[in-house]
Amino acid sequence: MSLQIVSSRQLRRSPREERILRNTTQICTFVASVLLATSSIANADVIKIGVNQPLTGPFAASGNYIVEGAELAAKEINENGGVLGEQIELVIEDNKSNPTEAAAVAEKLIVSDKVPVMMGAWGSSLTLAAMPKLMQYEVPMLVETSSSSKITRQGNPYVFRISPPSWVEAQLFKTYLPQLNIKKVDFLAINNDWGIGTINDFSEALGKEGIEVGLKEMMDQGAQDLSAQLSKIKASDSDTIIVTTAVEQLTLLLKQAASLGITKQIVTTGGSQNPDQLIDQAGSAANGTSHMVFFAPWKPEMTAHPDQAEAFIKAWEDAGYAKAGLTESYRGYDGIKVIAAAIEKAGKADPAAIKDAMWEVEVPALNGMVSFTKDGPEGRESGQYMTNGTLIKIVDGKIEIPKS
Repeated sequence: MSLQIVSSRQLRRSPREERILRNTTQICTFVASVLLATSSIANADVIKIGVNQPLTGPFAASGNYIVEGAELAAKEINENGGVLGEQIELVIEDNKSNPTEAAAVAEKLIVSDKVPVMMGAWGSSLTLAAMPKLMQYEVPMLVETSSSSKITRQGNPYVFRISPPSWVEAQLFKTYLPQLNIKKVDFLAINNDWGIGTINDFSEALGKEGIEVGLKEMMDQGAQDLSAQLSKIKASDSDTIIVTTAVEQLTLLLKQAASLGITKQIVTTGGSQNPDQLIDQAGSAANGTSHMVFFAPWKPEMTAHPDQAEAFIKAWEDAGYAKAGLTESYRGYDGIKVIAAAIEKAGKADPAAIKDAMWEVEVPALNGMVSFTKDGPEGRESGQYMTNGTLIKIVDGKIEIPKS
């Protein structure tokens, strides 16, 4: 093997080579600076809003409907000039229907994505898991679906909820008692903060109306065989079953109740039942069931803001989304509209300013005129909107809206 010696003269570049290298370096530096500037300008023109939803897992159907509603709101806002002259960008993350993931998603949105505000996290257990992150990083969150009373009563001033807590829903429900004629009620609920809170608040409210409370049965969120709970309820002397769970499990429950020959009145709570989806998937097993909803797209003229409701329904249909998602997706739509109004009111995309502005907004939304009242320990109150609700009934595969 021979060793080749290279002289220093051979290593020197010619003047022409030096000139080409210098020009190339200058061009690369210029291009890099332009790209950096363009990136900075693009970022400056975007206001990020975090979205923490269950896109997979047991609550995936509802979570995806929420996101689709949120995207329609963002599109509408951006087409009308954005917020503070800037476009909004939804940073959407999947909490996988899991509380641990919901907390991790909240932290990622705040720390990595630098969102000044977020919306989430569908289920009560998911929202409760994310809430400590709001306190830790001092970033507000609009709660669009969760109903546990604990959410606004833990002393977390970064929480603003547009969905009804279960005690508010129980009060709304009481207005329909004359037509339901309930004497004794059994409960069957998902075994989490949402289900437990609903049973507690409804039991108290109905008990005060002289209605006897019977069985309180629980079911795991992933359970598919509900025959044990349903058999116990069938054998009881109640006339009504109040059910609290997501639409996927509710579909199974209604089919199994029908196969067991249960003829008791079934009423669901929470507003996440998607009655059109029940009609499609549960078929005749859904007939005769009643459901509390917080947006009634079947009669937009009866909603709080008919023109807005009709425009939302048209946008939903034009996007090719499933009709069944309307009673759930409105939450995402209203949530983003309220957040955008708070950012506009704040005058800047700053967490503290947005939090303060939430107390000042009055937003015409699909459910009503959204503004927040204080709920929770003095000095650390959360914001709560007092929601409107409607009890609908499925009769012969169609939606009926009884008079309250």
